[in-house]
Amino acid sequence: MMGREKGAVARMKKDNAELISYHCIIHQTVLCSTLSDEYAEVMKTMMKMINFLRASSSCQHRMLREFLREVDANSDDLLLHNNVRWLSKGRVLERFWSIRREVAAFLEELESQKASNFTVFLNDKKNMDIVAFLADIMSHLNGLNLQLQGKNNSICELMTSVRSFQRKLHVFKEDLQGDYTHFPKVKEQVQGHGDVSSFVDFVDKLIENFSKRFDSFSIGEQLTLFIQNPFLITDVRAFSNDVTHHFKWANAGPLQMQMVDLQADVALKEQFGRTDSATFWLQMVSETAFPDLKKVALFILTMFGSTYSCEAAFSTMNIIKTTYRSKLTDEHLHMCMRMALTSFKPRFKMLAGQAKAQFSH
Repeated sequence: MMGREKGAVARMKKDNAELISYHCIIHQTVLCSTLSDEYAEVMKTMMKMINFLRASSSCQHRMLREFLREVDANSDDLLLHNNVRWLSKGRVLERFWSIRREVAAFLEELESQKASNFTVFLNDKKNMDIVAFLADIMSHLNGLNLQLQGKNNSICELMTSVRSFQRKLHVFKEDLQGDYTHFPKVKEQVQGHGDVSSFVDFVDKLIENFSKRFDSFSIGEQLTLFIQNPFLITDVRAFSNDVTHHFKWANAGPLQMQMVDLQADVALKEQFGRTDSATFWLQMVSETAFPDLKKVALFILTMFGSTYSCEAAFSTMNIIKTTYRSKLTDEHLHMCMRMALTSFKPRFKMLAGQAKAQFSH
């Protein structure tokens, strides 16, 4: 997709040099939270331990589940981590933390060198401090990831979520130096006597990574506000300058006049309060009265902020194209994909009414 010479974006830019391109916003947030150094090592050990308990022996896995049920643990099993699934890491840590004491007790009963090594790992306070912090920070990152997912999210909504999370990171940093309001697991583990300086450094690194990737993002605040609520724009000149900077075909004069007329239209303002921004721009704003404003809105609303729809289509295809359907042709797969992914709802009553029964003679 992003190849400099033969990628899809490079080929499209040959026909339209002013094409705006950017990396998938969801992918970028995942890249911002990549673990390194001791955090990566602790996470790697955690995954090895969970795989040892769950996947190394089916008998051992059954024993673990039975043990957790006997001691009335909060959950009766651990979760496996999958790098392909973005939310997996946080959920694995959440589940482990809720039954960490029971898991430690089970490992102590096992007579193997691996179990002894993992017991030593769990008894190390520094390691558990890091696990507690990763469980908390990953839950916040998972929250952002869930906000960014969805078929109908515009690029403005995605960037609003990212900007909000960037501000939250500064709150998290101050919280780690205070009373751990947003880090309940760290508060439970540290109890006011631990060294959290490395956690603060980790959040600082997150702030830096998000800043590098998103502070220079092409769609600025004026264009975002224009889509989400054009009636809140106070500086018409700044808005027109932002538009002409991104879209060379736009003319500042008509944009300014149309924006003033739009904001003065009481009926449109009332309609905006009763619907979402996409419906407002697509169905309620007249192309005759506001041609330039509507064109800008259409350009922004049709931008793909993430590859969510593409990833969802791949998942759907994997469900349809199983080993039990090895003779499925490309044409039939295409038809199955269309039925699975379309939002169109057939009018079954009308179709049933048109059907003609075949009576035997």
